[in-house]
Amino acid sequence: MSIDPQPRPSRRALTLGIGAAAALAGTGAAWWTSRSADADPGAAGAFWAASFDAPQGGSVAMATFRGRPLLLNFWATWCPPCVEEMPMLDGFAQQHAANGWQVIGLAIDQPSAVRRFLARTPVRYPIGLAGLEGTELTKKLGNLGGGLPFTVVFGPDGGIRQRRMGKLSSADLAQWAAAA
Repeated sequence: MSIDPQPRPSRRALTLGIGAAAALAGTGAAWWTSRSADADPGAAGAFWAASFDAPQGGSVAMATFRGRPLLLNFWATWCPPCVEEMPMLDGFAQQHAANGWQVIGLAIDQPSAVRRFLARTPVRYPIGLAGLEGTELTKKLGNLGGGLPFTVVFGPDGGIRQRRMGKLSSADLAQWAAAA
């Protein structure tokens, strides 16, 4: 009878080790896809040169908002966190307008869906129709995963100050307002 000099790991230890490795890999993958990257160096300039159709007709030219703090929010009617944060953004826009703040929403959605949504849930800040091209714009502004909602804060100089992937909180807004 021979004795194995190397003890074998138990099945349980092996299963736990594999599970821990899988969890670590999953966490790393989630972080990698949800993180914000640095914005494309030309993205801010291209943004300020852009103009978007407005749901009610006409257009929303981004250049008209340059020179003051701007909170740009990408959203869609089918995105529950987007819809949930809109009343808070509307309140922020009204509360901080006297301090120069402007809020703009860019809808990554079908124009007809946006019009129906805004008829039921109006907001007082400007909305532009970015459509599918809006997804590419979010990526250029640092949203690698292309998820929504995605918010970018520009300073009065037109440069990017903050970016946030996911639903905003009132604490985010308060912090940004205090920093401006």
